[in-house]
Amino acid sequence: MTDQKLQIIPLGGLGEFGMNMMALRCGDDLIVIDAGSLFPGVELLGVDLVVPDITYLVENRKHIRGLILTHGHEDHIGATPYVLSQLDLPIYATRFTSALVRRKLKEHDLPKPPTIHTVELGDKISLGCFEIELIRVTHSIPDAAALAIKTPLGVILHTADFKIDPTPIDGQLFDLHALADYAQKGVLLLLSDSTNVNRPGFTPSEQAVRPRLEAIFHQTNNSLYFSCFSSSIHRVQQIVDLSAAAGRKIAFVGRSISEVSGLAQDLNLLNIPNGLLINPGDMAKLPRSQRTFLISGSQGEPLSALSRAAVGKHRHAQIDEGDTVVLSTRVIPGNEKAIYRMVDHLTRRGAEVLYGTMNPPIHVSGHASEEELKLVLNLLRPKYFVPVHGEYRQLSRHLQLSEHLKSNGLEASFLLESGDVLEIDSEGARHRESVPVGRVCIDSGTGDEILEEVVIRDRRHLSEFGVIVPIVALNRHTGKLESSPEIVTRGFVTSEDSPELLDGAADTVALTIEGSSEEEKTDWGVMEEKIRADLRRYIRRRTESRPLIIPVILEV
Repeated sequence: MTDQKLQIIPLGGLGEFGMNMMALRCGDDLIVIDAGSLFPGVELLGVDLVVPDITYLVENRKHIRGLILTHGHEDHIGATPYVLSQLDLPIYATRFTSALVRRKLKEHDLPKPPTIHTVELGDKISLGCFEIELIRVTHSIPDAAALAIKTPLGVILHTADFKIDPTPIDGQLFDLHALADYAQKGVLLLLSDSTNVNRPGFTPSEQAVRPRLEAIFHQTNNSLYFSCFSSSIHRVQQIVDLSAAAGRKIAFVGRSISEVSGLAQDLNLLNIPNGLLINPGDMAKLPRSQRTFLISGSQGEPLSALSRAAVGKHRHAQIDEGDTVVLSTRVIPGNEKAIYRMVDHLTRRGAEVLYGTMNPPIHVSGHASEEELKLVLNLLRPKYFVPVHGEYRQLSRHLQLSEHLKSNGLEASFLLESGDVLEIDSEGARHRESVPVGRVCIDSGTGDEILEEVVIRDRRHLSEFGVIVPIVALNRHTGKLESSPEIVTRGFVTSEDSPELLDGAADTVALTIEGSSEEEKTDWGVMEEKIRADLRRYIRRRTESRPLIIPVILEV
């Protein structure tokens, strides 16, 4: 019997959507699974990306044997540049995932070139006391993998993101046989995707969108615009196939869809017949009935190709009355306003816009629903179970699904959140002291600078209450005012009595200076704080508002 201890340490993605990252530790060996990002909500002003806090990994860098990426979605690879800027560790990923990571890393100035090992589905990787097999699963992106991780204590099965698609577009079926083989040998711990646990039944196959897409092609005599996630190569393949059958040319419009589709073509994951794909600039030479555009911007991103086309500002994508625009994606929470605003612009241009829930659907999920999750639980019959990937309500519901297995080998289920630690040894499994976790906010506009919480708090404060800048000119020798204080505001009151309010603010500043001692007047730091405090009290008394106040003192 081994005296080894195994620790499962989620650093992101449990209790939240996005930022998926997990560490597994056995003795002196530590591996990391995924390094995902999260797109910020509107409350994170000026933040481009949110990534996990990797303090735990930095503190244990000498034990890290490698980073394994399960697939190429941003919530699983988006933090890799940030991780590699602090840690020198090898990456292991399948072909398409490797290609997407290399594309991402080219945009960042890393301390040293990354080491990326491309592995095939079915391959095994030895990293310290861990042996990891990558098992093919079906998902909304090619080359997705579950992980079977052999440890001295037993096998950990991490499903990663998956659904069980019986009719995948590329013919590559979920490798249930591999899961069954591990089930026969015994599974110590199952970590399973909880994203769609609240959806009853089975998630439809990717093929389920084909009837709706076919109908769109048959019913449309003008230009067709399709927008989907750039990594949804199976969706792109269906649109390509239907365009070819309808005698339409296709063009990729937008950097993301163009580059990612190009990578998929290079790896033979996307097949486009010769002569079908043309330059977007050449589309204008064709009749509208022969044009299909695959265009970036399904989430209403302000500078995306589709958003610009919606307001007539894209040189190649000129959407006219009678054209059809299809948003073949789900709406990511937080993007609703941007998407609906874009749909309004498209509708004003006379386009027919298809989006949202339809029957037959124009979009299907890539995540397993309730019955598939039950199937995996019943197939693997693990000793321990931890639901992953989801907010607390999804994790809790998935935990409930596992209860029926208590009479069929399941000893315990654990509801973990990011930062919690589960320890397993020969005596059993238990919670241990948590590790530091959190969110790190990145501002790409300042060279991928990490934004401290105080910066975000100040930005939020500015957005809500505005800023007041009292400018005073003081004689450097006497400390007396040389002129009346000037009050400059941005984002503050615009009511009719604002002149009176601002005059009162100037008087308040003047009184503060006049009432200060000679010693105080020679210390600009003291004077700035006195002006700020007195002006804050005046503004709050008059308006009940709390603008940011930045005094400026000029020496004369």
